[in-house]
Amino acid sequence: MNLQQPAPPIPPVHPDVQMKPLPFYDVLDVLIKPSSLGASTAQRYHQEKYFIFALTPQQVREVCISRDFLPGGRRDYMVQIQLRFCLSETSCPQEDNYPNSLCIKVNGKLFPLPGYAPPPKNGVEQKRPGRPLNITSLVRLSSAVPNQISVTWAPEIGKTYSMSVYLVRQLTSPLLLQRLRMKGIRNPDHSRALIKEKLTADPDSEIATTSLRVSLMCPLGKMRLMVPCRAVTCSHLQCFDAALYLQMNEKKPTWICPVCDKKAAYESLIIDGLFLEILNDCSDVDEIKFQEDGTWCPMRPKKDAVKIPTQSVPKVDTSAPLRQPSVAPHSTEPSCTKRADVIDLTIESSSSDDEEDKDPPPKKRCVYISKNEEMHAKG
Repeated sequence: MNLQQPAPPIPPVHPDVQMKPLPFYDVLDVLIKPSSLGASTAQRYHQEKYFIFALTPQQVREVCISRDFLPGGRRDYMVQIQLRFCLSETSCPQEDNYPNSLCIKVNGKLFPLPGYAPPPKNGVEQKRPGRPLNITSLVRLSSAVPNQISVTWAPEIGKTYSMSVYLVRQLTSPLLLQRLRMKGIRNPDHSRALIKEKLTADPDSEIATTSLRVSLMCPLGKMRLMVPCRAVTCSHLQCFDAALYLQMNEKKPTWICPVCDKKAAYESLIIDGLFLEILNDCSDVDEIKFQEDGTWCPMRPKKDAVKIPTQSVPKVDTSAPLRQPSVAPHSTEPSCTKRADVIDLTIESSSSDDEEDKDPPPKKRCVYISKNEEMHAKG
């Protein structure tokens, strides 16, 4: 009997795959909808597949109008042709994911993958982190000539990938901040309810929390919050500055909350209305304390509390100068006596000479008298 191995199932040419939307890009048009990089048995190690797309005159015009010349003769486009790869999974929107040993050519020219490939681990090549690819510089900006994309990759057992091409418009962080403001400000009552929930006494807990301290400084820039923001998926009250958060993700899109290190996608960001009220009410405080009933009070620095007793110190000093004349001679007497000991001896000796002129005593007695006078003077 000739046992033939069943052929692997052929993946659909256009699987029902949805790519995860990118906050910094608006999709204007789909040039190649998600297409499967099907696995074939003819080539086991490396496989290659070709894709062709063409631009309409309107699309070419949009790309050319958005062109910006940068220093060094480089060109940048705000409207771009974007290439994306992902796993052929239909359960949920997919993030960018590269196949192994990916190699891309656009119109016969090699497209370098961005970033650095991680070093091999135990002799095994590590995958690059997936991200969208801007292939505008290699695309023929003409409606008369089609564009060809060549994709070479190494197949993986049990995994199939899809590729897609889009016409997108790149956005900036100030524009995303404006859109976030247009979504509206979260009602302060939502935050007050969250405070009460956190400070509600748990009967099973031995430690009761009666207050909650929160900083008004952004954990990203270590500066005072301007646009207090956090994700609805986060359970903490601490906010971060929306403008700084968007600027950081514009340079390197990670979308990780700087407070709890969990995912904080752009779609889940909200501006906290309660923190906006607090920031407007007190401009000289960097920390506040929430009470059980949802109210708050400012936390003043300790140095401000020390200033109160120091104000009474000058009052004591004002009376001190009245006593200084009586104290000063006593304080200066020891130093004066030490310096005047030598002088006093001459004065006493001169006074003793006057006495000797009037009534000259015996010499022996004069020696003892002068010593006694010195002792009395020192005493």
